[in-house]
Amino acid sequence: MAQKPGIPKGTRDFSPEEMAKRQYIITTIKYHFETFGFHPIETPSFENYNTLMGKYGEEGDRLIFKILNSGDYLAKADEFFLQQKDSNKLTPQISEKALRYDLTVPFARYVVQHQNDIEFPFRRYQIQPVWRADRPQKGRFREFYQCDADIVGSKSLWQEVELVQLYDGVFSSLGINGVNIKINNRKVLSGIAEVIGEKDKLIDFTVALDKLDKIGEDGVKKEMQEKGISEAALVKLQPLFNFTGTIDEKLEKLTELLAASEEGMKGVEELRFICDNVKTLGLDKSVLDLDVTLARGLNYYTGAIFEVTAPEEVKMGSIGGGGRYDDLTGIFGLRDMSGVGISFGLDRIYLVLEELSLFPETVTEGTKVLFINFGDKEALYSMRAVKKFRELGIKAELYPDAAKMKKQFQHADRRNIPYTVVTGEQEMAEGKYTLKNMASGEQESVSLEELIERLK
Repeated sequence: MAQKPGIPKGTRDFSPEEMAKRQYIITTIKYHFETFGFHPIETPSFENYNTLMGKYGEEGDRLIFKILNSGDYLAKADEFFLQQKDSNKLTPQISEKALRYDLTVPFARYVVQHQNDIEFPFRRYQIQPVWRADRPQKGRFREFYQCDADIVGSKSLWQEVELVQLYDGVFSSLGINGVNIKINNRKVLSGIAEVIGEKDKLIDFTVALDKLDKIGEDGVKKEMQEKGISEAALVKLQPLFNFTGTIDEKLEKLTELLAASEEGMKGVEELRFICDNVKTLGLDKSVLDLDVTLARGLNYYTGAIFEVTAPEEVKMGSIGGGGRYDDLTGIFGLRDMSGVGISFGLDRIYLVLEELSLFPETVTEGTKVLFINFGDKEALYSMRAVKKFRELGIKAELYPDAAKMKKQFQHADRRNIPYTVVTGEQEMAEGKYTLKNMASGEQESVSLEELIERLK
């Protein structure tokens, strides 16, 4: 009995129409990446297990897809771990490779490996799929594309200013109004952990805070308590959950709150520089907002962090994010190589454009004209015209088989091809083509030059 076909949960097939829309988004993002001076690279879909593990925190490591070694992968495994069923110790022995979780850590590996060939500061962009063993839901998939832009080799905060403008440029070109670019700083979060007396629990603090949108204030407090953060610290933390006002007003509140923390105050000054200059330069259709609860759970961020959310009328998670990492390449032996980068969530941006009906109609335009096939002699006559059309960039094709005319017209209808061309013996004798408008049914006999003019 034939097996029923299917695909793994959290993955998708894409139709020609869906691919056309995805390519429209990718082309728009690539245009802005290149306008801002970024250059493309690609890295393998899977990396060495040790390259990825330990770079994303406990939760990130759990979501990495591990690849079993080929052959008898248990043969070389330690018998003790097999008997103990200790998966944490056993996994590295039976899985030497893993699918990439994001594009940033592979990029850090790339920079270290190719450091002698790179001119710093180095601006790269990368548009490739990543994989996460997450629970699939709306806007969240196990296989999805990331579109990243990073700059490494400079600590200048002007790069953060540029990346905010890059976000605005892409979303403005896509016609999305009211995108919210949220910004915070990991130094501010470190300062907050310090002033509430929980500096040694910074990771637990930020991981819990990063879930505010998902589990709410009570859920965050409960998780913090479970991680050993004291009740007294939570009382001191309360103002953070009601942090309102303009960016300037929020910065003033942070200045008061973090006055006793040197690191926290440094984060405030970095935020002030970025926000002031973005305000001076202006944004087209996006809004910059300071969100002091924004944490981003990835451990490698050290400075500014970004998260982008869709307009309020669309119920969607983040559609972009990123931040500053001062020593990500240090994990591969290259110290003091600061970088900053952002990512666009292609799949979620697609859903936003779909929900807001923002895809231009021309995006999914396919073949413009189908030449009807009556036989080899007529097909050759038609193919001369088809070749000319393609040279001019007009999408044209010949029906491959000399089938009944009704079937060929139905084929054009089902594919929404707006025009058909009939070339029978009479047309060939006169050097003409019969052009039919499939919507109105009107027909006219025209020369090749007239045909081209009608369909330009």
